Amino acid sequence: MDRFDERILQELKLNGRLSNVELATRIGLSPSATLRRVQELEHNKTIVGYRAILNSVKQGIEFIAYVEIGLSDHSNATQKHFELSIEGAKEVVECHNITGAKEYLLRVETTSLSAYKQFHSEVLGSIKQVQSISTSVVMDSPKDLRA
Repeated sequence: MDRFDERILQELKLNGRLSNVELATRIGLSPSATLRRVQELEHNKTIVGYRAILNSVKQGIEFIAYVEIGLSDHSNATQKHFELSIEGAKEVVECHNITGAKEYLLRVETTSLSAYKQFHSEVLGSIKQVQSISTSVVMDSPKDLRA
């Protein structure tokens, strides 16, 4: 990876909808050379996809929380069971296996506090391997590079 590839990644990270011609202009290469580089970055999985970033409030999401999950034991089977149990939960938009006192950190988005309470009891509370649940509610996001 050279400085042109790094510039391509930087520009696409800021705006994945840039046309190839605009991208080429911004990084200082011809459109054909830029296209070849982008295709190679996609092929070698440096670029794994493109997506739309949605306005949560416009979608009715008014409650966001980070939830730490402690499991009853640290076995692979327990972790796999937990991961499978939340895989279909639409409220869980991120799941990270983490180090420290807890095993998982979830980003949970719901329409309201009452919807989160229902998710907390009916989904998380029904997973027998879950030993502890600690919730931190997002009050504001002054910096969020995902948006």
